[in-house]
Amino acid sequence: MTMKVHKVSSQSQHEQRHATKRHGKNKWRKKRHSLDTALLNTSTGTAKLEQPIPKREKPTLKRLKKSYTKPIPETSRAEERKVKATSVTFTHVHTNGGAELDGSSSSVDSKEWSEYANSVLQNGMESSTSPKTDQMEEDCLQFHAHFDRTHNRAVLVMKQGQVLCFRGKCLLTCLYGHVEVLGFTIEEGQQPYPLFSPPSHCPLTITALGNNPPSSKNKKEGLLEAKAIVRKYLSSEPSKKLMSELDSDSCVVLLEPLDTPLTRVLTSFSELSEIFGLNSKELKSQAAVYNPVLSAVGVTALRGPCAQGLVMSRSYREAISSLLSAWAGEFDRCPIILVCGGKSSGKSTFNRHLINSLLNHTVSVEYLECDLGQTEFTPPGCLSLSSVTEPLLGAPFTHLRDPEHMVYYGQADCQADIDRYLESLKSLWRHVSGESPVIINTMGWIRGHGFQILVDLIRLFSVTHVVQLSYGNTPQCQLLTPDFLRTAHGWQTHPPTPPTLTEEPVGHLSIRSHVFLSVQSEFEGAGTSGEMQHQRSNELRDLALLSYFSKLQSPEPGPIHPLHCFTPYQVPLSAVAIGVTHCEVAPNNILYVANASIVGLCCLSEKVVGREGPVVLSQTPICQCVGLGVLRGVDMARGLYFLVTPVSPSVLRHVNCLLLGEITLPKILLTKQHGVEGDLPYVTTDYSFEVQGAGKLHIYKGLTRPGFIKSNN
Repeated sequence: MTMKVHKVSSQSQHEQRHATKRHGKNKWRKKRHSLDTALLNTSTGTAKLEQPIPKREKPTLKRLKKSYTKPIPETSRAEERKVKATSVTFTHVHTNGGAELDGSSSSVDSKEWSEYANSVLQNGMESSTSPKTDQMEEDCLQFHAHFDRTHNRAVLVMKQGQVLCFRGKCLLTCLYGHVEVLGFTIEEGQQPYPLFSPPSHCPLTITALGNNPPSSKNKKEGLLEAKAIVRKYLSSEPSKKLMSELDSDSCVVLLEPLDTPLTRVLTSFSELSEIFGLNSKELKSQAAVYNPVLSAVGVTALRGPCAQGLVMSRSYREAISSLLSAWAGEFDRCPIILVCGGKSSGKSTFNRHLINSLLNHTVSVEYLECDLGQTEFTPPGCLSLSSVTEPLLGAPFTHLRDPEHMVYYGQADCQADIDRYLESLKSLWRHVSGESPVIINTMGWIRGHGFQILVDLIRLFSVTHVVQLSYGNTPQCQLLTPDFLRTAHGWQTHPPTPPTLTEEPVGHLSIRSHVFLSVQSEFEGAGTSGEMQHQRSNELRDLALLSYFSKLQSPEPGPIHPLHCFTPYQVPLSAVAIGVTHCEVAPNNILYVANASIVGLCCLSEKVVGREGPVVLSQTPICQCVGLGVLRGVDMARGLYFLVTPVSPSVLRHVNCLLLGEITLPKILLTKQHGVEGDLPYVTTDYSFEVQGAGKLHIYKGLTRPGFIKSNN
């Protein structure tokens, strides 16, 4: 029996639409001064694909482009006050060396990729050992911007090679030339891209790469084109200072305020009001640069040591270059890249940078999420396979999206049931297309059984490249080299038995080697858990959940509605099965446990047949999950669940299983329910240990255990 879904009310304004891909309409909304408009455009053997990964020919590099944003007609406002171009000094970004691509390949594509890696990936490399004078650095790193009050946006002119490191959020459109953000190149004519630079992660940088005009256009024609573009996007005449900074190699970008349901939900809580502001270190060192033009669009420029942005070591650059070359045609099949390392070693940032770099040359990258606690595209507790078609220009909680396939595990780690974890990943791997590069993200658990899982993943998924990140003077675990894998034992897999002298090697026992890339993380704080606000793992999980349920909000600007204000779906108890993934619960107590909890909305292949009471699962299934929901209440008299979820009704019709896990609602959703008079729902100060299914709210105050406090001596 499939889920019978209908609203308590006939209102449909809260129905959610599927997220569009990069080719479709832009889902981001921008804030206007006077008008809000939408933007324009299960064996233990090797897991096998449903179709084997095909050998591929030399790739044709693809680029997704869109036409210019529709220009705004010029208007004359004599009384308008002009904001003059503001010059600000920024500190140059110093990184740790450069890298070159392997020049062994003689193909034209490989040479083009070599030029790309040497030009783009080495931006910010120290070019001289002699120190610059303050005046030289100021002349090199001045930025000029003009704010248009009529359309609430700013035009920023950047010289080739200039870097703007910032906190905040904005919508960026490249009008002339091309710029690079976290490995992704944004060119003129492309769609606007949302940029998020919260204090939970390293600040983003916008690097001006200049302009590559066609051979038929000289520098004078390029300069005239740049000036015409600046005038077209400003409703008043730009200042002479701004126009004097333009040349044929300049980059012109349009910056606009960014207002989305996510940003409105997060900033509605006082604890998260500065989620896109500066962190405590940046505040203490006075790293912010006052710039009224940038501030008007939500951007705070940084200076000094805090303006380093992404710090890339030499080994980091070499690994990126090697992986780009692999996709360019050095391998006879699509690369399957596994990225591993200890906690806080920089795996997620490396993955985002690699995905963005690949998206410069291919339309999609497949991403297998194996980290339950720090997921990239889904709420925590989920394993997923996603096809990434848009660049990742922010922290994970800023770009959650519906994956192609997902399994709800229900916990932030897999120690309780490693076999179910591996079997869930095998079920996802069967859907890998093999037509795009694959990136496998792994957990920070690299000791004991966690290390055995890494060995299994390399063997089960026939990994072609292993990127192992480490920090400090010694690696945190054994290096996963091909030689080591020949004798290593995993949780489910074991070393292949070598053939005897009299028999031929057996196909499925043959050893397929992989390329091992060691990356040394040299950024500040590598290997240490985040100590500042919004950097701890539990806070990041809460941010991901808040981001997911922000989809319930209206896309139109307006007040934020608390969770209890949304009209729930009514679901008959007999229409869906219910189970608990992480512990044993007596059937007569399961509804007490499920009330006001997060559940995975899953689709069983078998029909659910029930009578009046709930249908309780005897074991946890491995099945497709389409999203999460909140069981707002249970009506035993009418036999109904009341479910709040952003999943669309057309998808909910296929749901016939609710899985309750260890992932809980963020405490802030319960303790900060706006518009409630009297006692808060599901929260009480009159606590009784006799109440079944209830518990205390554990508030993490950031205190460090005495055993982990470092001595100053």
